Amino acid sequence: MRKNEISHERQISREAANDGTDELASQTALDVDELVVGYPSTDELVIDGQTLAVPDGEVTALIGPNGSGKSTLLKALANRLEPDDGRVLLDDRRVDSFESKELARKLGRLSQQNTAPDTISVEELVERGRYPHQGFFESQTDDDAEAVDEAIAMAGVDHLRDREIGTLSGGQTQLVWIAMALAQDTDVLLLDEPTTFLDPRHQLEVMQVVEMLRDKSDTTVVLVLHDISQAARYADNVVALKEGTIYASGPPEAIVTDDLLADVFDIDSEVIETEHGPVVVPLDPIVEPSQNETNESEMLQRGSGSPGQQE
Repeated sequence: MRKNEISHERQISREAANDGTDELASQTALDVDELVVGYPSTDELVIDGQTLAVPDGEVTALIGPNGSGKSTLLKALANRLEPDDGRVLLDDRRVDSFESKELARKLGRLSQQNTAPDTISVEELVERGRYPHQGFFESQTDDDAEAVDEAIAMAGVDHLRDREIGTLSGGQTQLVWIAMALAQDTDVLLLDEPTTFLDPRHQLEVMQVVEMLRDKSDTTVVLVLHDISQAARYADNVVALKEGTIYASGPPEAIVTDDLLADVFDIDSEVIETEHGPVVVPLDPIVEPSQNETNESEMLQRGSGSPGQQE
Protein backbone atom coordinates (compact mmCIF):
# COMPACT_ATOMS: atom_id res chain seq x y z
CA MET A 1 0.00 0.00 0.00
CA ARG A 2 1.18 3.51 -0.77
CA LYS A 3 1.03 6.40 1.68
CA ASN A 4 -1.78 8.15 -0.15
CA GLU A 5 -3.93 5.02 0.17
CA ILE A 6 -4.16 5.07 3.98
CA SER A 7 -7.78 4.54 4.92
CA HIS A 8 -9.82 7.59 5.84
CA GLU A 9 -11.56 5.52 8.49
CA ARG A 10 -8.29 5.00 10.38
CA GLN A 11 -7.66 8.74 10.42
CA ILE A 12 -11.13 9.51 11.79
CA SER A 13 -10.75 6.91 14.54
CA ARG A 14 -7.61 8.68 15.78
CA GLU A 15 -9.00 12.21 15.98
CA ALA A 16 -9.87 11.82 19.65
CA ALA A 17 -6.35 10.70 20.58
CA ASN A 18 -4.12 13.63 19.64
CA ASP A 19 -3.56 15.07 23.12
CA GLY A 20 -0.72 12.81 24.25
CA THR A 21 -2.62 10.71 26.79
CA ASP A 22 -4.73 7.88 25.46
CA GLU A 23 -7.89 6.08 26.39
CA LEU A 24 -6.35 2.71 25.55
CA ALA A 25 -5.44 1.09 28.87
CA SER A 26 -2.27 -0.96 28.72
CA GLN A 27 -0.32 -3.24 31.03
CA THR A 28 2.62 -3.10 28.65
CA ALA A 29 5.66 -0.85 28.32
CA LEU A 30 5.05 -0.03 24.66
CA ASP A 31 1.90 -0.32 22.58
CA VAL A 32 1.89 -0.11 18.80
CA ASP A 33 -1.57 0.57 17.43
CA GLU A 34 -2.22 0.19 13.67
CA LEU A 35 1.13 1.79 12.91
CA VAL A 36 1.84 2.97 9.38
CA VAL A 37 5.42 4.09 8.70
CA GLY A 38 7.49 4.91 5.63
CA TYR A 39 10.40 7.14 4.72
CA PRO A 40 10.13 10.69 3.32
CA SER A 41 12.22 9.71 0.28
CA THR A 42 9.68 7.20 -1.01
CA ASP A 43 5.92 6.75 -1.26
CA GLU A 44 6.16 3.07 -0.37
CA LEU A 45 5.21 2.09 3.16
CA VAL A 46 7.57 -0.08 5.20
CA ILE A 47 5.24 -0.86 8.12
CA ASP A 48 1.58 -0.92 7.17
CA GLY A 49 -1.08 -0.96 9.86
CA GLN A 50 0.62 -3.15 12.45
CA THR A 51 -0.35 -3.62 16.10
CA LEU A 52 1.94 -4.93 18.84
CA ALA A 53 2.09 -4.96 22.64
CA VAL A 54 5.58 -5.04 24.20
CA PRO A 55 5.43 -6.59 27.69
CA ASP A 56 6.86 -4.58 30.55
CA GLY A 57 10.13 -5.80 32.08
CA GLU A 58 10.77 -8.46 29.45
CA VAL A 59 13.06 -8.99 26.46
CA THR A 60 11.37 -8.88 23.06
CA ALA A 61 13.34 -9.87 19.96
CA LEU A 62 12.42 -8.74 16.45
CA ILE A 63 13.42 -11.24 13.76
CA GLY A 64 12.85 -11.36 10.03
CA PRO A 65 14.68 -11.30 6.70
CA ASN A 66 16.51 -8.23 5.44
CA GLY A 67 14.09 -5.49 4.46
CA SER A 68 11.22 -6.85 6.55
CA GLY A 69 10.89 -3.63 8.60
CA LYS A 70 12.63 -4.54 11.87
CA SER A 71 14.86 -1.46 12.13
CA THR A 72 12.08 0.78 10.82
CA LEU A 73 9.76 -0.46 13.55
CA LEU A 74 12.46 0.17 16.15
CA LYS A 75 12.92 3.75 14.89
CA ALA A 76 9.17 4.33 15.12
CA LEU A 77 9.14 3.03 18.70
CA ALA A 78 11.84 5.61 19.53
CA ASN A 79 9.98 8.45 17.77
CA ARG A 80 12.77 8.70 15.18
CA LEU A 81 10.27 8.31 12.34
CA GLU A 82 6.96 10.15 12.17
CA PRO A 83 4.10 7.72 11.49
CA ASP A 84 1.84 8.26 8.52
CA ASP A 85 -0.92 6.86 10.69
CA GLY A 86 -1.40 4.96 13.94
CA ARG A 87 0.40 5.59 17.21
CA VAL A 88 3.08 4.34 19.57
CA LEU A 89 2.32 4.56 23.28
CA LEU A 90 4.91 4.60 26.05
CA ASP A 91 3.28 4.05 29.45
CA ASP A 92 -0.08 4.85 27.80
CA ARG A 93 1.19 8.14 26.38
CA ARG A 94 2.00 8.87 22.76
CA VAL A 95 5.77 8.95 22.20
CA ASP A 96 5.43 11.99 19.94
CA SER A 97 3.95 13.98 22.85
CA PHE A 98 7.19 13.83 24.87
CA GLU A 99 9.82 16.53 24.67
CA SER A 100 13.15 15.11 23.51
CA LYS A 101 14.93 15.10 26.88
CA GLU A 102 11.84 13.84 28.67
CA LEU A 103 11.58 10.91 26.26
CA ALA A 104 15.32 10.22 26.56
CA ARG A 105 14.92 9.80 30.32
CA LYS A 106 12.39 7.04 29.75
CA LEU A 107 13.50 5.37 26.52
CA GLY A 108 17.00 4.74 25.17
CA ARG A 109 17.99 3.58 21.70
CA LEU A 110 21.27 2.26 20.34
CA SER A 111 21.37 2.21 16.55
CA GLN A 112 23.42 -0.01 14.25
CA GLN A 113 25.97 2.68 13.43
CA ASN A 114 27.43 4.89 16.15
CA THR A 115 30.36 7.27 15.86
CA ALA A 116 32.56 9.08 18.36
CA PRO A 117 35.98 10.77 18.16
CA ASP A 118 38.77 8.20 18.33
CA THR A 119 40.51 10.22 21.04
CA ILE A 120 37.60 10.29 23.50
CA SER A 121 38.02 7.97 26.48
CA VAL A 122 35.63 5.17 27.37
CA GLU A 123 34.57 6.96 30.55
CA GLU A 124 33.92 10.21 28.67
CA LEU A 125 31.73 8.44 26.13
CA VAL A 126 29.71 6.67 28.79
CA GLU A 127 29.23 10.01 30.58
CA ARG A 128 27.39 11.26 27.51
CA GLY A 129 24.58 8.91 28.43
CA ARG A 130 23.76 11.21 31.36
CA TYR A 131 22.89 14.15 29.09
CA PRO A 132 19.08 13.73 29.42
CA HIS A 133 19.37 14.03 33.21
CA GLN A 134 21.42 17.23 33.22
CA GLY A 135 20.29 20.81 32.97
CA PHE A 136 21.74 23.44 30.67
CA PHE A 137 25.39 24.14 31.68
CA GLU A 138 24.93 21.76 34.63
CA SER A 139 28.05 19.83 35.65
CA GLN A 140 28.13 16.16 36.56
CA THR A 141 26.53 15.27 39.87
CA ASP A 142 27.22 12.45 42.30
CA ASP A 143 24.19 10.63 40.86
CA ASP A 144 25.66 10.96 37.38
CA ALA A 145 29.03 9.57 38.52
CA GLU A 146 27.33 6.64 40.25
CA ALA A 147 25.23 5.85 37.16
CA VAL A 148 28.34 5.92 34.96
CA ASP A 149 30.23 3.60 37.32
CA GLU A 150 27.32 1.16 37.43
CA ALA A 151 26.93 1.18 33.65
CA ILE A 152 30.64 0.55 33.07
CA ALA A 153 30.60 -2.30 35.58
CA MET A 154 27.46 -3.90 34.13
CA ALA A 155 28.85 -3.78 30.59
CA GLY A 156 32.10 -5.33 31.84
CA VAL A 157 34.36 -2.58 30.50
CA ASP A 158 35.84 -1.22 33.72
CA HIS A 159 39.30 -2.36 32.62
CA LEU A 160 38.89 -0.15 29.52
CA ARG A 161 37.72 2.96 31.36
CA ASP A 162 40.78 5.09 30.52
CA ARG A 163 41.35 3.73 27.01
CA GLU A 164 40.65 5.84 23.93
CA ILE A 165 37.79 4.62 21.74
CA GLY A 166 40.06 4.44 18.71
CA THR A 167 42.22 1.78 20.37
CA LEU A 168 39.38 -0.69 21.02
CA SER A 169 38.25 -3.72 19.04
CA GLY A 170 34.82 -3.83 17.47
CA GLY A 171 33.42 -5.99 20.26
CA GLN A 172 34.87 -3.81 22.97
CA THR A 173 33.53 -0.68 21.30
CA GLN A 174 30.03 -2.15 21.10
CA LEU A 175 30.08 -2.94 24.82
CA VAL A 176 31.14 0.65 25.55
CA TRP A 177 28.23 2.01 23.49
CA ILE A 178 25.92 -0.28 25.42
CA ALA A 179 27.42 1.08 28.65
CA MET A 180 26.56 4.58 27.46
CA ALA A 181 22.97 3.47 26.84
CA LEU A 182 22.87 1.91 30.31
CA ALA A 183 24.10 5.16 31.88
CA GLN A 184 21.04 6.83 30.37
CA ASP A 185 19.09 4.82 32.98
CA THR A 186 15.82 4.36 31.10
CA ASP A 187 12.85 2.08 31.67
CA VAL A 188 12.94 0.93 28.03
CA LEU A 189 16.01 0.17 25.91
CA LEU A 190 15.92 -0.41 22.14
CA LEU A 191 18.93 -2.14 20.54
CA ASP A 192 19.31 -2.45 16.76
CA GLU A 193 21.38 -5.52 15.87
CA PRO A 194 23.69 -5.24 18.91
CA THR A 195 25.50 -8.53 18.17
CA THR A 196 26.01 -8.20 14.41
CA PHE A 197 29.66 -8.52 13.30
CA LEU A 198 30.79 -9.54 16.81
CA ASP A 199 32.72 -12.70 17.61
CA PRO A 200 30.93 -15.37 19.72
CA ARG A 201 32.44 -14.22 23.01
CA HIS A 202 31.39 -10.59 22.59
CA GLN A 203 27.94 -11.69 21.38
CA LEU A 204 27.53 -13.65 24.60
CA GLU A 205 28.71 -10.70 26.68
CA VAL A 206 26.20 -8.39 25.01
CA MET A 207 23.32 -10.81 25.53
CA GLN A 208 24.32 -11.39 29.16
CA VAL A 209 24.07 -7.63 29.70
CA VAL A 210 20.56 -7.79 28.22
CA GLU A 211 19.69 -10.59 30.64
CA MET A 212 21.01 -8.60 33.61
CA LEU A 213 18.97 -5.57 32.59
CA ARG A 214 15.81 -7.63 32.64
CA ASP A 215 16.56 -9.67 35.74
CA LYS A 216 18.12 -7.01 38.00
CA SER A 217 16.46 -3.76 36.95
CA ASP A 218 13.22 -4.86 35.24
CA THR A 219 14.22 -2.93 32.13
CA THR A 220 12.10 -3.56 29.04
CA VAL A 221 14.43 -4.45 26.16
CA VAL A 222 13.44 -4.60 22.49
CA LEU A 223 16.20 -5.70 20.15
CA VAL A 224 16.66 -6.66 16.52
CA LEU A 225 18.53 -9.93 16.06
CA HIS A 226 19.59 -11.88 12.96
CA ASP A 227 20.64 -14.91 14.99
CA ILE A 228 17.37 -16.77 15.46
CA SER A 229 18.83 -19.22 17.97
CA GLN A 230 20.06 -16.26 20.01
CA ALA A 231 16.59 -14.75 19.97
CA ALA A 232 15.06 -18.04 21.07
CA ARG A 233 17.55 -18.44 23.91
CA TYR A 234 17.49 -14.98 25.44
CA ALA A 235 14.13 -13.41 24.57
CA ASP A 236 10.90 -13.82 26.47
CA ASN A 237 8.96 -12.88 23.35
CA VAL A 238 9.80 -13.17 19.64
CA VAL A 239 8.17 -11.07 16.92
CA ALA A 240 8.61 -12.31 13.35
CA LEU A 241 8.25 -9.72 10.59
CA LYS A 242 7.85 -10.28 6.87
CA GLU A 243 7.41 -7.58 4.23
CA GLY A 244 6.40 -4.94 6.77
CA THR A 245 3.83 -7.05 8.59
CA ILE A 246 3.97 -8.83 11.93
CA TYR A 247 3.67 -12.43 10.78
CA ALA A 248 3.60 -13.91 14.28
CA SER A 249 4.51 -13.05 17.87
CA GLY A 250 4.70 -14.99 21.09
CA PRO A 251 7.06 -17.07 23.25
CA PRO A 252 10.12 -18.49 21.43
CA GLU A 253 8.94 -22.08 21.52
CA ALA A 254 5.76 -21.09 19.68
CA ILE A 255 7.43 -18.86 17.09
CA VAL A 256 10.74 -20.54 16.28
CA THR A 257 9.44 -23.55 14.33
CA ASP A 258 10.32 -25.25 11.05
CA ASP A 259 7.09 -24.07 9.43
CA LEU A 260 7.44 -20.44 10.46
CA LEU A 261 11.06 -20.25 9.32
CA ALA A 262 9.99 -21.64 5.97
CA ASP A 263 7.20 -19.08 5.64
CA VAL A 264 9.13 -16.04 6.90
CA PHE A 265 12.73 -16.71 5.86
CA ASP A 266 12.15 -19.05 2.88
CA ILE A 267 14.47 -21.70 4.29
CA ASP A 268 14.25 -25.36 5.10
CA SER A 269 15.60 -25.83 8.60
CA GLU A 270 15.63 -28.09 11.59
CA VAL A 271 14.77 -26.69 15.02
CA ILE A 272 16.39 -28.73 17.77
CA GLU A 273 15.11 -28.36 21.32
CA THR A 274 17.89 -28.08 23.91
CA GLU A 275 18.11 -27.13 27.58
CA HIS A 276 19.20 -23.66 26.39
CA GLY A 277 16.18 -23.22 24.14
CA PRO A 278 15.53 -23.97 20.45
CA VAL A 279 18.60 -24.13 18.18
CA VAL A 280 18.04 -23.47 14.49
CA VAL A 281 20.01 -25.43 11.88
CA PRO A 282 19.46 -23.87 8.42
CA LEU A 283 19.50 -26.55 5.71
CA ASP A 284 18.59 -25.11 2.31
CA PRO A 285 16.98 -22.03 0.78
CA ILE A 286 13.50 -22.60 -0.54
CA VAL A 287 13.55 -21.76 -4.25
CA GLU A 288 10.22 -21.15 -5.92
CA PRO A 289 10.08 -22.59 -9.47
CA SER A 290 9.98 -20.01 -12.24
CA GLN A 291 6.85 -19.65 -14.38
CA ASN A 292 8.63 -21.27 -17.33
CA GLU A 293 9.66 -24.24 -15.19
CA THR A 294 6.09 -24.58 -13.94
CA ASN A 295 4.65 -24.48 -17.47
CA GLU A 296 7.20 -27.03 -18.73
CA SER A 297 6.42 -29.34 -15.81
CA GLU A 298 2.69 -29.12 -16.50
CA MET A 299 3.23 -29.86 -20.20
CA LEU A 300 5.37 -32.89 -19.41
CA GLN A 301 2.76 -34.19 -16.99
CA ARG A 302 0.00 -33.78 -19.58
CA GLY A 303 2.12 -35.44 -22.22
CA SER A 304 3.02 -38.45 -20.12
CA GLY A 305 -0.60 -38.94 -19.14
CA SER A 306 -1.96 -38.92 -22.73
CA PRO A 307 -0.10 -41.50 -24.87
CA GLY A 308 -2.26 -40.82 -27.88
CA GLN A 309 -0.94 -37.27 -28.09
CA GLN A 310 2.71 -38.33 -28.19
CA GLU A 311 4.50 -38.69 -31.55
